Formats: sequence, C-alpha cells, structure tokens
Amino acid sequence: MARKETIVQSDILQAAFEMVKEEGYENVTARKLAAKAGCSTQPIFRIYRNMEELMEELFAMAVDYFETYYESFPKYNDIPFVDLGLTYIRFAEENKNIFRLLFLSEQRHGRSLYDLLNGKKGAVVREINYAKEYGCMSPEEMFTKMWIFIHGAACMALTGDYDLPESETVNLLEDSFRSFLK
Repeated sequence: MARKETIVQSDILQAAFEMVKEEGYENVTARKLAAKAGCSTQPIFRIYRNMEELMEELFAMAVDYFETYYESFPKYNDIPFVDLGLTYIRFAEENKNIFRLLFLSEQRHGRSLYDLLNGKKGAVVREINYAKEYGCMSPEEMFTKMWIFIHGAACMALTGDYDLPESETVNLLEDSFRSFLK
C-alpha cells in the first residue's frame, strides 16, 4: 500500500508565499521552505522539478494577490488615476516584500511593469479611458506622468519616507493630475 502524501503542492506554495511576505523573495530557499512547511526538501522536489519552477508559480501567486488587493480596494475618486495611485501606494506600505518582488525586481518572469499594474482586468486601460472621458487630450502621456509620481511615492513608502495621511495623498494625486492636465 502506498504511503499517503501529507505535504501537497498548495501547502508548499502557501508556505513559500508566507516566506515572501515575511522575509522577501530572495530568502526562499529549499531548506528554509522545507522548515517552514514542516517537511524535508524531498516533497518540494517531488512536486517541482526545480526551485525556478516553484518561483514562477510563486510569482504568479503574488500577481494574483496584488490584483485581488487592487480590485477589492475602495474606489471613490472622481479624478482619474487617483484611486489607482492610492491603492498602489497603500499596497507598498502594507505589503513591502510582495511590492518589491512585483514592482522593483528585475525577475518578473517575462512581464513588464505595465503588464503587472494593468492586470487581467485592465486597471490601467480603464484609467486611461476614464482620463479620456474626463477631457484629457493625451491620456497615455498623462498616465506616464502620473505613474512616475505614483511609483515614486510608493517607493518612498517602502523606506518610511512617505508617511502622509490618505487625505493628503488624495490631494497630491488630484493636484498632480490637474497640473499635468494643463
């Protein structure tokens, strides 16, 4: 009779994801992961051919995590790119290691920064279309300008150099949009 497998793929992936959240992507090694999952390295390499295969799946899980976060974040602003910016900055504050993995890493498994932000549901495309409806003559250029500001603020949030309350962040994003609109 075959021995029952006690560690399954979802256990390993969840343990790896928790490690990313707590310690960062670069600290996920087979030995550390085995300790976190409460097993030897054997189940990891029974399920995955190598660590790269696991890391690709882990990256996809992080992408889904960000997309779920973005889609569930309250959207209440009338100015384009404000909700996108607020969500992105808050994500950086609350999920530092996942943010680093997705938006500051060179290891993006073939995805561009734009692709990651746009997601499966077209978050950036929606904002660009909204800017067009708002009267913006060059919404793609507007996105680029807003994105530089938003990404910079999010990076500052990682280092603790951005500590503005939400209301001030909203005002800055609105003011930036209006000034770029001119």
